[in-house]
This record gives sequence, structure tokens and C-alpha cells, in this order.
Amino acid sequence: MELPQVWPAPAKLNLMLRVVGRRDDGYHLLQTVFQFIDLQDELAFSLRDDGRIRRIDGPADVPADADLAVRAAHALKAATGSGAGVDIAIAKRIPMGGGLGGGSSDAATTLVALNRLWQCGLDTRQLQQIGVGLGADVPIFVHGQAAWAEGVGEEFVAIEPAEPWYALFVPPVHVNTGKVFQDPDLTRNSDRITIRDFLAGDTVNDCLAIVRRRYPEVAQVFDWLNERAEARMTGTGACLFAACRDRAHADELVAASPAGVSAHAVRGCNRSALLDLSA
Repeated sequence: MELPQVWPAPAKLNLMLRVVGRRDDGYHLLQTVFQFIDLQDELAFSLRDDGRIRRIDGPADVPADADLAVRAAHALKAATGSGAGVDIAIAKRIPMGGGLGGGSSDAATTLVALNRLWQCGLDTRQLQQIGVGLGADVPIFVHGQAAWAEGVGEEFVAIEPAEPWYALFVPPVHVNTGKVFQDPDLTRNSDRITIRDFLAGDTVNDCLAIVRRRYPEVAQVFDWLNERAEARMTGTGACLFAACRDRAHADELVAASPAGVSAHAVRGCNRSALLDLSA
């Protein structure tokens, strides 16, 4: 058994989100922009020679067999026929259920790391194909670069938005993404925009109105933040964020966070820390 290696699993923000259609299978067609932030989980992998896959540490409220990192390891093993095994330890720092992609990022990091550690030899596209079976956001974390995304979120064009400091707020509620997308009042026919439109300031999130109505806790924090900066929501929430002038501005907003709301000053990153480690 080799010594553990620690790999980063960064969170993401959706800098905008438009729902532009719906496929016959019920999946929604999106336009969105992904950018990473320097808030991240950390995963340690200890190789085993008996072929077993175990999670030896991780979030207590997620059963090991349901953990996306464990499922990713099994998926890679099945796709490659590898006989190797691994013990996985996850240090969770990304809030769960907030739209920051923590579980998907853990899965992507597992795919990228074990592809190296198990010497599977798969390329990025092959890892993304495995990842899409685990969750719609997994491929962008494998991709590792800020991107304009379309389709169900799996068609990428690399872009370079600004990398500001953000004030990030986590309302004390978990948003059910499925229920947001099933809501009959969700706009599903937004006009498509271009990358140029986004860079010029079009950052609409079509899910915001639904989340505000269904989750008053999110609406309250959004309104509080919007009085102090331009509030935005990532994905289907619940996490809210605002781009800041600098670190001091982000720290100022974080320090004033309403009671019961955790907050973080984070930096936008167009290149994932995982990509640097796996290069």
C-alpha cells in the first residue's frame, strides 16, 4: 500500500444560468458559465492491492456507498477493468446542497487521481464520459478550466472571465435541485445569448425567482446582500455571492454576514488547482 496523496476538489460558481429548452427525456437545455473558486475539499487516496474500494473518512450524513467519490472509483474500475483498490478519505470544506458542486468535484478528483494512481491511461475526454454518468457537473471539474457551457452542461468553450474576490454566503437551507427544475413556473424558453453578451454583463439566473419563492431563507439573504453589492445565486442555490473590489471588500461583507449564515471570502479561478496537480 502506497502512502496517501492529497488532491484538491475545488468548488465552482455558475456566473449565469439560462434555461433555453427541454429535451424529450426531460433534461433541461442550459447556457451557463462555470468558474472555480479557491474553496475546496481535499481527498487522500491510499492504494490497496486487494481490489477493494473503501471510504475511510468523509461526510457523516452521506453513506459511503452513495458518496460520489466512491461511485466514481467504482465507475473507473468498471470502465478500465483495473484490479487495483483504494481507501478514500475526504475532508469536506465545501458546503453541501448549496450549488457549489462539492460532490461532483469530489467525483472528478477521484477520476483524475485514480486514473494516474491506477495507471489507467485514459484521456480527459474519456474521463468526462465516465463522469457524465455520475452527474451533469462532473465533466466540468474534469475539464478544469473556466468555461461557457451549453446542452445539459456538457458542451464546453474555454473562456477567461475576470477573477475577482467574491463574498460567498451559505443560507441555512438545502435547495432541492430536482424540485426547482420541475417547478411549473420555471422559465424554460429563455432567449439564447452569446459569450459576448455575458462578458458585457448579462448574468441572469433563471432559477432565482423559483428559489426565492420556495426558500424564503435564500430570499432574505439575497435581499440583504443586494443592498450592499450585486447579489447573485450559483446554480439552483442556496449559495449566494457578490463580486468584490478586492479582498478587503470581500472580508468586510463576510464580517457583516447575518446571524446563522456562514460566509467565506473566496477568489475566482479560471484554472482549477486539480488541473495543475494532474498535469
